[in-house]
Amino acid sequence: MRKIILLFLLISTLAACSMDKNEVKDSPLYEGLDLTIGVVGKIPDVRERNIVFKSIDLNDIRKGNLSSKYDAIFIMKEQLIEAARAPYANIYKNSGIPFFFIESKKSHVPFVEAEIEYEAFPDTDSGEYASGYYEIGDSGKSFGYGLYNDTVNEVNILDVFSRIFMTIEQVNMKN
Repeated sequence: MRKIILLFLLISTLAACSMDKNEVKDSPLYEGLDLTIGVVGKIPDVRERNIVFKSIDLNDIRKGNLSSKYDAIFIMKEQLIEAARAPYANIYKNSGIPFFFIESKKSHVPFVEAEIEYEAFPDTDSGEYASGYYEIGDSGKSFGYGLYNDTVNEVNILDVFSRIFMTIEQVNMKN
């Protein structure tokens, strides 16, 4: 009997240790429409199979006509400073598709306001891993995506991307 109790305690302890309280549980997988996303920088790893990433650069963004090719654009961390330069602000506002700035600690503001320098804009304390911006007509909408318990790990990052895909689908359905 004593061995059974010890075995039960050991199994319970191991199970409790393996449960990470800093990982989101039951993160829904995006199962909506197929999406094509242009990515400036390193293409992210995601769980979804219905997402097609196309590697692009900032010159491709400058050329315009993005809405006919992509459902959204991701600007990855290593390209944020360059992507916040003044000439791009009007593109983000007038492209007709959402832009997402991955791992920016400065929100979407330095990207859509031409007179604001990225380096000079203060970091926000929002805890957002990604921010997004979409403008149609005279109305702009921003999006923010935080990590579960503000913890950077693979599970939480995958969850953020799934939520971003859901937003992209919602934006596309309104158009």
